[in-house]
Amino acid sequence: MKIEIAEAISLLTKEKNVDREVLAEILEDVLIMMIRKKYGTADNFDIFVNIDKGEIEIYQNKVIVEEITDNSLEIDVDTARKIEPDLELGDEFVEIIDPRSFGRRLVVAAKQNLSQKLRELEKDHIFDEYKNRVGEIIIGDIRQINRNEIYMNLEKTEVVLPKSEQIQNERYHRGESVRAVIKDVVRSSRGPEIIVSRRDPLFLIRLLELEVPEIYDGVIEIKGVIRHSGERAKIAVYSNDKRIDAVGACVGMKGIRIQQIVRELNNEKIDVINWNRDPEIFISRALSPGKPLFVTIDEENKTATAVIPDEFVSVAIGRGGVNRKLASQLSGYEIEILKESEHRQIVTRARRKLDELEIKGLGPSVIAKLQAGEIETVEDVLKTNGDTLTAIPGIGAKTAVKIIETIKNYFEQ
Repeated sequence: MKIEIAEAISLLTKEKNVDREVLAEILEDVLIMMIRKKYGTADNFDIFVNIDKGEIEIYQNKVIVEEITDNSLEIDVDTARKIEPDLELGDEFVEIIDPRSFGRRLVVAAKQNLSQKLRELEKDHIFDEYKNRVGEIIIGDIRQINRNEIYMNLEKTEVVLPKSEQIQNERYHRGESVRAVIKDVVRSSRGPEIIVSRRDPLFLIRLLELEVPEIYDGVIEIKGVIRHSGERAKIAVYSNDKRIDAVGACVGMKGIRIQQIVRELNNEKIDVINWNRDPEIFISRALSPGKPLFVTIDEENKTATAVIPDEFVSVAIGRGGVNRKLASQLSGYEIEILKESEHRQIVTRARRKLDELEIKGLGPSVIAKLQAGEIETVEDVLKTNGDTLTAIPGIGAKTAVKIIETIKNYFEQ
């Protein structure tokens, strides 16, 4: 049995990173299980395991008695003296257990139990190892391609690239080496499941750290990354050293650094922009390659309006609205795109004088009162509130509400 279990240990632990002390403890537990099954107890047994030499020694401690009442705990004096003549009644006798006495069936059961414990240990080891490697870029070889996931080999461990973590429109082939980032490690009925991603923004961050030493060193800080995988990504960067241009460092000489990443991401367009704490400036940059004339901010509602030259509107919005959506996510403001021509019409309309308009519900007498209060244009009314209007002689609270609603309805038509 000693030889067979030693061989089983060697086979099961070959090329597996299992701590020898832990392995010895597991083997002792298996041997104790065997002893209990045969003798009913393991309290009077000592076990010594030497993993390096593959040696296993089992000793049974018995008390020398004149008449045996329990074979597992006692030995008669005559039998004990045949082995050691100097022993007396009441002395402790140590008997060496022949491993063959356990029988073939019990040995096989022990090997199976040991095998199961080692597999569980290996699963725990894999889980702990890869849980600590979340966020790390790996290179795996594609082993199997299914409809909803791809299985890859990584250092003799299986990792999964789900459909939801694959780059849009990217094609994969069996045997191909694929780079991805470890996104999560979860326990399943089959053991630890290592989930990798090529779609997660973290993958882009790690690629940037590989290509741009200034990011890895902390000179350049990534303030935000947003992706629509396979189509476009936006990265906001900031230099902690005024002598270093953050965008220039990320793009590299003649674009060599960013192009390396673009190729890795299936020609995904990448906009690298300088981060700025001023939301108007930052949103203008975030809409790149769109070129806003200016941006107005509604801080309370976290919205922004970007006025774009008519010829750049489609670029600012992007195919399927992707550019505007990514800029909104990156900046934290819901961005509305407004054509320059539309904005001009709005401004012109807002600046029209009240006495030039025929607005139902806003008669000459009311307009005259407003003019007396230095409110002469549509824009003037829109900028006021009820308290401002009621301060004008002849305008009560109800009239003030009606004026504001009437002008808003006119302006929104």
